[in-house]
Amino acid sequence: MKAVQYRTVGAAPEVVEVPVPVPGPGQVLLKVTAAGVCHSDFSVMQWPAEQLPFPLPLTLGHEGAGTVAALGDGVTGFAVGDQVAVYGPWGCGSCAKCAEGKENYCLRAPELGIRPPGLGAPGALAEYLLVDDARHLLPLGGLDPVQAVPLTDAGLTPYHAIKGSLPKLVPGSTAVVIGTGGLGHVAIQLLRALSTARVIALDVSEDKLALAREVGAHETVLSDEKAAATVRELTGGLGAQLVLDFVGAPPTVTTAGAVAAVEADVTIVGLGGGALPVGFGTSAYEVSVAAPYWGSRAELAEVLQLARAGALRVHVETYGIDDAPLAYERLHHGQINGRAVILPNG
Repeated sequence: MKAVQYRTVGAAPEVVEVPVPVPGPGQVLLKVTAAGVCHSDFSVMQWPAEQLPFPLPLTLGHEGAGTVAALGDGVTGFAVGDQVAVYGPWGCGSCAKCAEGKENYCLRAPELGIRPPGLGAPGALAEYLLVDDARHLLPLGGLDPVQAVPLTDAGLTPYHAIKGSLPKLVPGSTAVVIGTGGLGHVAIQLLRALSTARVIALDVSEDKLALAREVGAHETVLSDEKAAATVRELTGGLGAQLVLDFVGAPPTVTTAGAVAAVEADVTIVGLGGGALPVGFGTSAYEVSVAAPYWGSRAELAEVLQLARAGALRVHVETYGIDDAPLAYERLHHGQINGRAVILPNG
């Protein structure tokens, strides 16, 4: 089968031929219908050799959807032909966090060598994907896999980031979204669906700001050295009750802190290497700063239900598997507006 692999440190992904995996006991083999391309893949591909925590080659792709092609011994609850989405942050399944469905915060994954597909385990950018356990599958329930597959990360991650702050998004509140690409443009839709907050979107790209307006942002602001002052002006000097930074670079994190209101939540989702100091006199009173990771299995089910209700629609660009390296190149240069989705068997 064809697979998109990161094979050499510092090199671009390649399309190669690899064997079709065979499911063992408890495992499920999917024929992949759609797989997402994400900025976080570049974080993996930018690690120097001495920091790489897993061996190469690695089949990329941590957003996956597919058709059940074969079941390993002992698998129940699914049948060949079922259409499913893959919950990506795999855990041990038995620690305290996994028992809550929060495998994204598994307490034993590092010691057991458990890694998500595409981020250590073979990923979804292939014609077939081996899923380690049936609990990591959720029925698509009639959703288009091309639309649904980004929701497994680009939907789940912002949903998790927003959900805990919903009590602060009362009528008259403001939420700021920094970075309106793959995750950010979904976050805007989630904020509109789940709250009455005024949504202000920031980005360096006019095309992405246009997409932000299209999906429901009340205001859009060019993300430059004047952005914080503009947001303060738009909020009457008060700032925002929730700031979501989907870039996470030092300049955007600084902006996030500067626009946070008293008792605000600042959530740094992007992997840009920025950090926000918190302390008396360095931030507004009682600002909370968090850096979450992905979301729980239950939250993914909730995101898929929102999509079935028509509250979410991901802006996607589709590519065949042979063009996956091009999709990565375009993403790297900021030329993807929304989410790139690969159709390995399309």
